[in-house]
Amino acid sequence: MPGASCVANANLTHLKSLLCDASRGRYGREKAIEIRNAARSSVGSEMSVRSIELKQTIRQIDALTADIEKVEVSIRKIMDKSSSPIMTIPGINYRMGAMILAEIGDFNRFDNADQILAYAGMSPSTYQSGQLTSTYAHMEKRGSKYLRFALFNAAIYVSKWDERFGLYLARKRAEDKHFYVALSHVAKKLVRTIYRMELTHSEYQAA
Repeated sequence: MPGASCVANANLTHLKSLLCDASRGRYGREKAIEIRNAARSSVGSEMSVRSIELKQTIRQIDALTADIEKVEVSIRKIMDKSSSPIMTIPGINYRMGAMILAEIGDFNRFDNADQILAYAGMSPSTYQSGQLTSTYAHMEKRGSKYLRFALFNAAIYVSKWDERFGLYLARKRAEDKHFYVALSHVAKKLVRTIYRMELTHSEYQAA
C-alpha cells in the first residue's frame, strides 16, 4: 500500500491481516480502523515514482527476510548436529550460540578461559611504570569484536533467564558498578562456564 488513498480504500479485513502479520499479532482490528481513518483524513500527495520505489524496497526486504530464514534454518541444523552443550544454557539461542562457537572454534586450543577472554578483547588493559603496575577497568578493545558482541548480548539474556547469573549481575550492580561493567563480569563468568562445559561435554546445571 504505497499511498494514503490505497490504505483509505483498503478492505478492512485485508488491512487487519497485513497489520497483524507485520506486528506479529500485536495489532489487530482496532489499530487497522485507526490507520484507515487516519489515511482517509490525510492531506499528503502521492507520487508514482515514490510508489514504485517503495514497492521495490518492500520486495528487497521480503527477499532478504527469506534469505535470513534459510540461513537460520541451516544454523539450527548445524547446531543440532554438533550437540554443543552451550544450547543448554538458558537464554542462549541458536544464532547467539552459533556465533560464539564459530568465533572461538576449537576450545582445546586455549589453555584456560582467560585466554578466550583475551581473544575476545575482554581482559583489562594494564601499564607498567618502574615497579608499579596499574590495572584499568576498561577493555583492551582488541581481539574478536564479533565474539565480544556475542558474549555481551548472551550475558544480557542469560542474566534474565537464569537465576544464578541474574543474582550475579545484581550483586555486581549492588557494588555500585556501572551496568556495562557489571555485565562484563557476567560475560566473563559465562565464558568460564562455557569453557568448562565444552571441555567436559557436560550440560548446564541450573542453580
